[in-house]
Amino acid sequence: MRERAGPRQPVMARRSSRLLPDLTWRAVTVWYRDARVWTTFYKASVIGNLGEPLLYLLAMGWGLGRMVGTVDGVPYIQFLAPGLVCSTAMYAATFECTFGAFTRMTRQHTYNAILATPVSLDEIVAGEILWGATKGFLSGAAMLLVMALFGLVTSLWALLALALSFLIGLLFSALSMIVTAKSPSYDFFSYYFTLAIAPMFLFSGIFFPVGNLPQWAQTVAWFLPLTHGVSASRDLFAGEVGWRIASDTLWLVVFFLASFIVAVREIRKRMVL
Repeated sequence: MRERAGPRQPVMARRSSRLLPDLTWRAVTVWYRDARVWTTFYKASVIGNLGEPLLYLLAMGWGLGRMVGTVDGVPYIQFLAPGLVCSTAMYAATFECTFGAFTRMTRQHTYNAILATPVSLDEIVAGEILWGATKGFLSGAAMLLVMALFGLVTSLWALLALALSFLIGLLFSALSMIVTAKSPSYDFFSYYFTLAIAPMFLFSGIFFPVGNLPQWAQTVAWFLPLTHGVSASRDLFAGEVGWRIASDTLWLVVFFLASFIVAVREIRKRMVL
């Protein structure tokens, strides 16, 4: 392993100076490898990704919902449902590209093994992000199915929340890879989940309209990626397709592209060191 890794160092160092990622179809092989491994423990993964959002839906939607009544003219459980699809995708992608990616990079040395093949480091990052987005998509799809069984899906436009779940998965996978590149240990992820993910979960409009916040907090919430995902998802569930969905989607795409470029550069630095 040491003899193989040695000659690759100059290649990795040279690529680290590139601004844009150097990608080919080989990124899909990294995605395929992660998918094959996941099939060996998918049951536990599905339960973990769906359990907490489903409990929120039942406890807050039916329990608290009976006290709240309606929000913006719809029953509280229907107000809550679209945001939970987004948060489920966010958490699934985040867990995969923090704990999962960190394990593959530092404990299992999977990245080193893959680098002994023609697959580049940039393609490893792209494949990991693609797999994280797939996990977000699968979790969002499962959550959407549960909501349909509860009668909470009243518009066919809600099916586009599947594509939205994938986009949210891409974005949060890229953000998580940046954190993973900086992380010295598993404990470091506690800062990310507590200071970034939890505030987005609570203040991005899932549980109450963002307009209820003070003006300064509304401004901060606008910059939170999940806010735009929740806004687009809620419009899709309501069947209100318009320019607001387009602008929210564009915001997510631009933020993802920027995060992806930073993620590639940070992983390059981590692996070269």
